[in-house]
Amino acid sequence: MTFPFLGRLHDPRGRRVLITGASGTIGRALGERLTRAGAQVVGLDLRPTGDEPFPVIGCDVTDDDSVTSAVAEALALLDGLDILVNNAGIGGPAPAEYAPGDEVRRQLEINLLGTWRVTAACVGALVAARGRVVMVASRMAVMQLPLAAAYGASKRAMVAYADALRLELGTHVTVSCVYPSAVRSPIHDSTNAAGLSLEGMSVYEPLQGVLDAIGRAALAVRPPRDVTTTRKGAVEFFLARHLPALTDRIVARTLAARAAGGAFDGAPLAAGVVERNTGAVQRKRGRP
Repeated sequence: MTFPFLGRLHDPRGRRVLITGASGTIGRALGERLTRAGAQVVGLDLRPTGDEPFPVIGCDVTDDDSVTSAVAEALALLDGLDILVNNAGIGGPAPAEYAPGDEVRRQLEINLLGTWRVTAACVGALVAARGRVVMVASRMAVMQLPLAAAYGASKRAMVAYADALRLELGTHVTVSCVYPSAVRSPIHDSTNAAGLSLEGMSVYEPLQGVLDAIGRAALAVRPPRDVTTTRKGAVEFFLARHLPALTDRIVARTLAARAAGGAFDGAPLAAGVVERNTGAVQRKRGRP
């Protein structure tokens, strides 16, 4: 079976699929897997590499005209649409204590509004096919991590948009959200370069499990509303939804330990976090 899942799956052969962020780590692997399984796949990406094993159309999801043109071309190639996978997204350093700048606006523009633009351009085709939308959200949509406020805010807003879309289109279109933790990919490069790596707070997970979860959302006969990608992710999702204060304490304690241990030394954007947490640790130890 191409997408391991205990429930029943639709046959992917002939399914018409559009994937955003199709040249990146997750999008390319998903498109390749679906293509091998017999689906008709077209991708959208800002910078197609040209060697993807399925057609990828250049598209800037922050530009209305680019989205309109690229989606029209994709729908013509596919002759309709059964599944839209909103996978395009970016991360980057964005501590909540600082006023929003270009980095924050860029993440919101791509992760939230880019998803909105592409989905809106596909609504007619999806309704006609009684199709489905899969949102590749993030664990951070429900459990925020520090120093990356823009990413978490954009993904939480993406889920809110999915909820509204589900209510409006639910008679004809299903909407599922998938919540990966972290997959090794270039999306983390800018955060790491700023000295704000969250390794130790976030555990990388295998790409395979993320692809399985997206496949479940895309092909299950009874599509799930929310899909986690690992057992650990399922526990974190439950805790964040039902015991948020406990989750906050766990994350705050881990952050304090990492800050006191020097994980963010030399990172200007984390200076306030380091100062506050180092001082808190010293006070607990009875130091001045």
